[in-house]
Amino acid sequence: MTAPDARPTVYLDHAATTPMVPASVAAMTAHLLDVGNPSSLHASGRHARRVVEESRETIAQALDCRPGEVVFTSGGTEADNLAVKGVYWSRRAEDPRRTRILSTAIEHHAVLDPLHWLAEAEGATVELLPVDERARLDVDALRAAIERDPASVALVTVMWANNEVGTIQPIDEVVAIASEHGIPVHTDAVQAVGATPVAFARSGVDSLTLTGHKVGGPFGVGALVVRRELGVTALVHGGGQERDIRSGTIDTPAIAGFAAAVELAVKHQAEHAARVAGLRDDLVRRVIEVVPDAHLHGHPTERLPGNAHLGFPGCEGDSLLMLLDARGIECSTGSACSAGVPQPSHVLLAMGCDEDQARHSLRFSLGHTSTGADVDALVEAIGPVVERARAARR
Repeated sequence: MTAPDARPTVYLDHAATTPMVPASVAAMTAHLLDVGNPSSLHASGRHARRVVEESRETIAQALDCRPGEVVFTSGGTEADNLAVKGVYWSRRAEDPRRTRILSTAIEHHAVLDPLHWLAEAEGATVELLPVDERARLDVDALRAAIERDPASVALVTVMWANNEVGTIQPIDEVVAIASEHGIPVHTDAVQAVGATPVAFARSGVDSLTLTGHKVGGPFGVGALVVRRELGVTALVHGGGQERDIRSGTIDTPAIAGFAAAVELAVKHQAEHAARVAGLRDDLVRRVIEVVPDAHLHGHPTERLPGNAHLGFPGCEGDSLLMLLDARGIECSTGSACSAGVPQPSHVLLAMGCDEDQARHSLRFSLGHTSTGADVDALVEAIGPVVERARAARR
């Protein structure tokens, strides 16, 4: 890749966003000059509607769901909000006793923040379940939380795979436990689609989030896959589009690009995973050879293929990030920042790390444009960068 200033860039932040694939660009640009609102009844409107519905069918086929279960949104954050708030409101309306929401302490803020809002504004009781030192959900804790009072649980929401450390969650066990009591399960699968097998119907979940820009599609478009039988209260009211649970004029070009990217990502998932996992394993091995006290966070095997989340004792993650950036290597700390103030990763804290350990890590995430040369560049740079970062703390 080449940055705007034309210097070569080693891009190792695909978990944040990955470059659009040519098929998605072609599908999107093919419709940018088309006129016609998909809700209009004239010929141009019907043409736009056909593009949207064909895209919906493409995504449904790729994700093992019915076309009518695909609800288009502006992205993963909106889809998570729609699921968490909308399902909670509907379930509570059916039975006022349903005020509890069970989740994990390592969710993305697109889930955590709506949960906190529901607790503060709507009186929901939010229980964030523990994870082990590898960031894997304590399934026994989930079972105990449900069995304590199953009639009071509105929903369970557990991410398919963690965005920071890459650990894949035991979604099948979560569904099995919740289904015993008729409790719906939502999963944020933003990081999982295209990286690991994701099949909506076979998984047994009731709603699932994905987004375009994580799979080689455009920004600003995503979907909530949600069973038609599950009640979802709308966040946005207006023209009644998308089953009347997500109103707004439908973005035909973006949806076409989104569908093309999802289809391609799922079709080539296995070979993509094998390739980037090989690069990831090479990266981890060689970085630890250069920096012997560096260590991998997350589950050693049940993890996303392109994720390498490494801790570097004695360093500040933000310093490492900026020093690597100065060398043209782009990655992420994986931690949230508030008003420009670095914060320790809530994921690493939940895994049992102390505040210092939760600040000394970097996430290197590989994707469809990653090469062995990218790994070589990082390995060459990481030793001097760590030395400089440690010297700055002395």
